[in-house]
Order: sequence, then C-alpha cells, then structure tokens
Amino acid sequence: MQREALSKGFIYILLIIGGLLMVLPFVWMISTSLKAPNEVMIMPPKWIPAIFHWDNYTTAWAMAPFARYTLNSLLVVIASTLGELITTILAAYAFSRINFYGRDIAFSILLGTMMVPGEVLLIPNFVTLANLGWIDQYEALIIPWLASIFSIFLLRQFFLSIPKELSFAAKMDGCSDFRFLWSIMVPLAKPALITIALLKAIGSWNAFLWPLIVTSSEQMRTLPVGLTSFSTESGTMYELLMAASTMIILPMIILYIILQKYIIEGVARAGIKG
Repeated sequence: MQREALSKGFIYILLIIGGLLMVLPFVWMISTSLKAPNEVMIMPPKWIPAIFHWDNYTTAWAMAPFARYTLNSLLVVIASTLGELITTILAAYAFSRINFYGRDIAFSILLGTMMVPGEVLLIPNFVTLANLGWIDQYEALIIPWLASIFSIFLLRQFFLSIPKELSFAAKMDGCSDFRFLWSIMVPLAKPALITIALLKAIGSWNAFLWPLIVTSSEQMRTLPVGLTSFSTESGTMYELLMAASTMIILPMIILYIILQKYIIEGVARAGIKG
C-alpha cells in the first residue's frame, strides 16, 4: 500500500514538472509582451516587468494590417474546416460501412501516405497551384487542405464502434445510406467530429510555412505570416512580437479549453475497434 502511494506520488511529481515545462514558454511570452524594449534582453532575465506596458498590444496591432490578417485566417479556418468535415464524413462512411472491391487495400494505401513527409509535397503542390493560377489566392490557402487522412482514419474508427444493427434496422424502415449517414451516424459521431474540427481549426490558424510560400502580398497574408512584420533589417522587436503572438494564440487556447472534453471522448471512443 505504501509502495503504491509512493509510486503515484512520483508519477504526480513528474506530471507537475512536465506541466510546468509546457506552461513556461507561454508565461515567458506574456511576460515579454509587457516589457519595455530595454528589458527584453536584460541579463539575468526578469520575469516580472518593472512597468506593465499594455500599450505594446495596441502598438503591435497598429503596426501591420492585422485586421486583414485576421479576416484571412478566419476565412481559411472556416472554409478548410467545413470542407474537411464533409470529405472526412463521406470517406469514413465509405471505408467503414460500404463493401466495395479493394476497400481495405485502398484504405491501407491512404494510411501509407501518412508516412510521406509534408515537405516533400511542397514543391509539387506549389507547381500545380501555379499552373492553375491560384498563387496568392484563397484557393491556394484552402483547397489543398480539404481532406486529411488522419481525420478519415479517426472517424472511420469511430463509425466502426457504432453497432451494425442500427444500419440493419434503418434499412428495414426504408432509410437510404445517405439519410442513415446524416441522420444517425453523424449525430452519434459528434465527439469525433468536434475533435476533428478543433484539430483542423488549430492547425489552419497556426499554419505558417504553406501560407508563406503561396502568398506574396500583404492582402493575402494570414496571422502567423504577419508576425514577420516585427523582424526587420534593424532587428526584431521582441516585445511587440510576443504581444502579437499572445493575441493570436489566446483564441485557440480558449477554444481548446472549452471543447477539451469532446476531444478526450472522441479519441477514446475512436480507439475501441480496429
């Protein structure tokens, strides 16, 4: 009994230390965002500024067209998330409920593509979009990301956990596959769909490399790319950079805190069947 208590206590200590290490960068970001320029690089570093410079936030917001960046990010997040949900629902249903020739082989091939590094596809995708004339357009920011193999896999696993008897009963009542999918399967898969939507929204909101590559004008930049406005030839304005970073990160943190129970439930239930 005592050994078990010591073991749990040791695990809790490790978890607390790990949690603090994860939170530390965020605390430093917020602390730096409130500092004067001469306090940012001071040694030894100060965690608490002598004076809280809240005006860093208004200065950072006014230094670049962040209203436009925010609009672009919102459009990309909403469009890509809705698009991915639609493609994921249809594909996951096909791979879990429809018996067609080569289904398992096709699904295995799709899973295999997850092992291909995304960086390998950057140049081919860029060339394709350039040939279509979509560079520096919303199409380049949205269309390549309307499907996700991981999301299809996650939702397929969730659909497999739903008893097949529901499908048999629905068909006996004259329910078509399409109606069964949207009226029964989709409502039951709410936790998994919220998980997929949240992960997609966070990923799209925080995306930097792809928007940087396919956009060339300030009017098409997203928020993460807009952070480069604080790095100039004369140096980086770290206090303004951290203030802008805080404003960008907070909405996703709040959204995650609100919906985290659905993520846990969605991932847990999706792992019931293989």
